[in-house]
Amino acid sequence: MPSLPDPKARHMLQNLKLATAALMLAATPAAAELEVSLYLGVQSAHSDTDSVDLPGPAGPVSRDISWKVNPFDNPLYYGGRATWWTRNNIGFGVEGTHTKAIADPADRAALGVDKLEFTDGHNIITANVMKRWPGAFKTTPNFTPYAGAGVGVAIPHVDIQVTGAASRTFDYETTGPAIRGIAGLKYALNEKWALFGEYQITWSDNDATIDPDVAVPGQSEGKLKTELVTHAVNFGISYSF
Repeated sequence: MPSLPDPKARHMLQNLKLATAALMLAATPAAAELEVSLYLGVQSAHSDTDSVDLPGPAGPVSRDISWKVNPFDNPLYYGGRATWWTRNNIGFGVEGTHTKAIADPADRAALGVDKLEFTDGHNIITANVMKRWPGAFKTTPNFTPYAGAGVGVAIPHVDIQVTGAASRTFDYETTGPAIRGIAGLKYALNEKWALFGEYQITWSDNDATIDPDVAVPGQSEGKLKTELVTHAVNFGISYSF
C-alpha cells in the first residue's frame, strides 16, 4: 500500500475506514460468511474534456485526452476484495483495484508533456455493499448471480514529465472521490472455492498536482483535472471462510 503523507489523503482514507468499520459492525450480528476474492481482467479507460494546467504562467488547456490502458503489461491490471455476507445474502466489504491509464502520444505532444500516465496504478479503493441470489438458477444451483456498488477514493500514481523540465511528478496522490458498480456470476467448485466472472465500471473525479520544475525558482505547481471512467471484464477466484 503506498504511503500517504498529505493531510488530504489521510483525512479521506480515515473517513473510508470509518465507513467500512460501520458497515462491518452492521453486518456482524447476522454474519454468516467471509469471502475473499482476487481477479485479473481487461479494462478500458476514457474521459470527457480534461483540463491540464502546466506549472508556470501558461494557463490551463482543455482537451479530450485519449487514454490507453495495456492491462497485460507489467504491472498488470488486477484487484481484490473482502466481503462479509450476512444470512440474508447482503454483503459488506472493501475492494481495491489497480487500473491504468496512459495518455495518447498525440495528446501528450499537444499538451507539452513527454509523460502523462497512471501506470503504477490509478488505484480505486471503495467500501462496498453487495447482494447475491443463491438458487436463482434451479437447474444449475452452482451458479450464483451477484451485484453491488461501492464508494471510496482514487489514489493514482501520478507520472507526468513536462517537456524540457529538469524534474517530473512521480508520486501517489489522493485525487478525489470514486464510485464502483459490479455485476457478476459465481460458480461454486465446492463449499469453499469458487470461480467468477464479472463486469465492473468505476468513475473517479481526479484533481492531481503537477510539481513545479526544480530548475525554475518560484515556479507555481500545475493541475490535471479529469473525470476518468473505466470499464472492465474480470475473471477470478474466491475463497469463503
